[in-house]
This record gives sequence, structure tokens and C-alpha cells, in this order.
Amino acid sequence: MDGTDLHVLRNAAAWQAAGRRTALVTVLRTWGSAPRPAGALLALSADGRLAGSVSGGCVEEDLLERHGRGEFHGRPTLLAYGVSREQGRRFGLPCGGTLELLVEPDPDPALLERLVAALERRELLARQVDVRSGRCALQPARRSQDFAYDGAVLTCVHGPAWRLLLIGAGQLSRCVAQMAPLLDYEVIVCDPREHYAATWDVAGAPLDTGMPDDVVRARASDARSAVLALTHDPKLDDLALLEALVSDAFYVGALGSRANNAKRRARLAALGVPAAALARLHGPVGLAIGSRTPPEIAVATLAELTAVRRGVRLAPAAAVPASPQRVSA
Repeated sequence: MDGTDLHVLRNAAAWQAAGRRTALVTVLRTWGSAPRPAGALLALSADGRLAGSVSGGCVEEDLLERHGRGEFHGRPTLLAYGVSREQGRRFGLPCGGTLELLVEPDPDPALLERLVAALERRELLARQVDVRSGRCALQPARRSQDFAYDGAVLTCVHGPAWRLLLIGAGQLSRCVAQMAPLLDYEVIVCDPREHYAATWDVAGAPLDTGMPDDVVRARASDARSAVLALTHDPKLDDLALLEALVSDAFYVGALGSRANNAKRRARLAALGVPAAALARLHGPVGLAIGSRTPPEIAVATLAELTAVRRGVRLAPAAAVPASPQRVSA
């Protein structure tokens, strides 16, 4: 699956190529309970098409109408929505939320095509826009680089800013690898077992057949990386965890029951992993949402990664009450 930015930019490039008047809209700053964060992207065409979003829908409708009337042309336009109580009601912005937007009319088609091609190659690029003149440039970005706006220059970082290393090329890894790009992860799968490697075919998620400890050291040891051990095979999972738990990876998790995870922790402690490092291990992996199938477990796992990435403090799984089963009539 493609990330959200790629979907937006690909549509904008196609509309430009077809001769439709196009505009890119970026959320610059927000105040209060804004529906979308700074950096959210929207593409508009003058014939009423849109891709992406900057709000819950009403702001998009207003932007489409104004773009259709030809209000956006030449240099970029700065707009604010939700400044007044009346605007907040009209545009559906909750709790006094306010959006500041930049509208870029008719972005450079060649630059858009270059950006889309780079994102399709899973590259990470920064798009810098001079807000007054509209001049735009592309340059390589770092995974540690974030969206920035200083009142004069907008810097949007596009591409997979996070890396997710999956140990094992089984069915759960397949589900996670298909979903994770939507959350801006570059996915790498590690499995040295020939019978699994032979059938791995998830586009955009390359397979590394090296040993897990070597792959963690080489490709997933920084603070923007997460490591998931999903093989159920201690010979592979434990190798990865020995390296990942003492790395800077922001998340380290392992699949398995509570009993199996207790045994895993005992093995790792016996191999010299410090108690503080063991405390970083998420296991059983994923939020306690009653998931059973591989797609459900993938959802639970990516939800937990999102919470950790956003700094949300999670309750222990044992403290989460089980939902009563619904009985059909």
C-alpha cells in the first residue's frame, strides 16, 4: 500500500499532466483541537477532484469552491480557518480549533513527477517552499528530520520516515508489511530460512536473508527504528532481540503467549541482557483488543507501535477489561 502523501502527490501530478488547474494545500500550523496535524496535505483540481485532507470535510469543500472560482493563482496564498466562532461552526472545527494553510497553485509539474518517482522508490525527500515567491526545491532528507515552518520557508518531509524490521517472513509479517507503509514505515523483512524466503513477494518490503542479529545491527538500531520478532523460533527471534534490546530502537516486540514470553525473558537474562534492557521488551506484542487472525494481530501490533511512537502511556494488558461477546439474535 502507498503512504498518504504519495497518493496525494500522484494525483496532483496526474491532474497537472492532464492540463487541469491544480493546487496543493498544506497545514502549516494548528491551534486547539484541529482535525489534522501540521504537514497534512491536500490536492485540488479545478474540476472538483480532491485527494488527501486538511480537516473533517467542510474546509475541503470551501477550498474546492474557491479553487473552482479561480481564487488561487500565481503565488502561494496563506489562509486561516476557524479564527472566529462562526467559522468554527461553519467549517466543523471542534473546540475552537484553528488551521493555518498554505495553498500552492499550479505546482511545478516536473518537480511533482520527480517527487512521485522518488517516493515510489521509497526514498525520503524534503520539499522546501518559499512562501512568498512559491519557489520550490527538493533535497535528500534525514529520517530524524521533521516538518518545519518558520513563517517564511515551509519544509515538508515526504517518504518513509520510520523503519520497521520484521523477523520472519510468515503470514503475520505479510499482513504487517502490507499495512505499515500507510503509517510511513519503510519495511524490511529478515528471514534466513529458504522455505520462507522462496515465497516472500510483498512489494516494497525487501527480504534480507542475513542472520537476524547482523541485520538489526546494520539496518534497525537507531531511534527511528522498530524491531518485531515474529517467527516463534528462539534461534531467530532471540538473536534479533539480543541486539535490538541494547540498541536505540524505539520499539522492540516479540510475538507469543505470556508463558512463552516469560521463558524468552529468562533465556535473554541468562544470556546477559540487563534488566533495564529486558524491561523494554513488548511481549506479548500488540494491544489487547481480542485479536486472533493475522490481520487483527497486525492491527493490534501497529496500534501499539503508534502509541509508543506518539508517547502515549499504555495500560498493562492485564488491566484492560475484556469486551463482552455480542450474541446475535
